[in-house]
Amino acid sequence: MSLPWDKTLIIIPTFNEIDNIERMINTLFGLYPQVSLLIIEDGSPDGTAEVVKKLQSQQSNLHMIERQGKLGLGTAYITGFKWALSRDYEHVFEMDCDFSHDPEQVKDLLTAGMENDLVIGSRYIDGIRIINWPFKRLLLSYLASIYTRFVTGIPVQDTTGGFKCFSRRALETLNLDNIISKGYIFQLELNYKVWLSGLKVKEVPIVFYERRDGQSKMAGGIIFEALFAVVRLKVKAITGSLLT
Repeated sequence: MSLPWDKTLIIIPTFNEIDNIERMINTLFGLYPQVSLLIIEDGSPDGTAEVVKKLQSQQSNLHMIERQGKLGLGTAYITGFKWALSRDYEHVFEMDCDFSHDPEQVKDLLTAGMENDLVIGSRYIDGIRIINWPFKRLLLSYLASIYTRFVTGIPVQDTTGGFKCFSRRALETLNLDNIISKGYIFQLELNYKVWLSGLKVKEVPIVFYERRDGQSKMAGGIIFEALFAVVRLKVKAITGSLLT
């Protein structure tokens, strides 16, 4: 199958990714020369933006939006989605910069995206596919996914994964000015709204690799906060205010 790489955008938020950014950009363009990349750069003090600017002189499909300060993953993706919709992209990816998402698997998501509106790279179908997570973190994540499925009814195993491909139709269906969640639950809200809108959602198995440096952000407090956020989404869905 010939895939529409020239109509595909990969959005990559960055903050202090000096160790990964050049390798990630070169890897993606090496695999998919016609794809477009959009870096949402949140004022990294380590020089990430300078690396991107250097590579832009070599790659016409490499774009960057610089923001002042660390404004969060959710707002980064919303900014990227709006940028994509103002252009003629038909498929838009979310992807991490730290190689926790395998660039080789972009093609698997895009292939599924030819017949679906949202494709989720799933860590939890066909077995648990997570490398180098401590057992406690794995258990928290897995139980949180079960809980969100129970509360919302969404038929998705990996409700909060961040490796995804949206169709243009899915993004146009979402009210990007009415995204209420931040952090851990942001991904669930997007999935939930696309599913509630009656669009086609599919999971494809991926292998998720934990980054080698940095600390996990999935602390108990985040999970506790997420418990209430999921209920809030469900209540808004019941009252009909979630999709407005």
